[in-house]
Amino acid sequence: QLQLVESGGGLVQTGGSLRLSCAASGVNLGYYAIGWFRQAPGKEREGVSCISSAGGRTNVADSVKGRFTVSRDNAKNTVYLQMNSLKLEDTASYYCAALKYGSCWPPYSGYEHWGQGTQVTVSS
Repeated sequence: QLQLVESGGGLVQTGGSLRLSCAASGVNLGYYAIGWFRQAPGKEREGVSCISSAGGRTNVADSVKGRFTVSRDNAKNTVYLQMNSLKLEDTASYYCAALKYGSCWPPYSGYEHWGQGTQVTVSS
């Protein structure tokens, strides 16, 4: 049973950086595409970024393009979301999700496994 655990969230000022981690236990995460999503209070969940199971394809939403980068370290069974130049509107709960053999096309649908989320709060 795949279990995903996000970490790395916290409180940061505008313009700051955070790196979120999505770690897996029980299975080899390398077989899974990992999507990052976020949801702010009162708003719909938004797909933020995706990395394919092979790592060859990534997708970053327009709202975070140029600021967020997704990567994976299969040796550590972990996927990362590097978030730079954070803005107030990036405040949300961030979740990672996994899709076996996923190709990130489409990038934000069909995910089978979800983590519990980590809170990111950006303050002025």
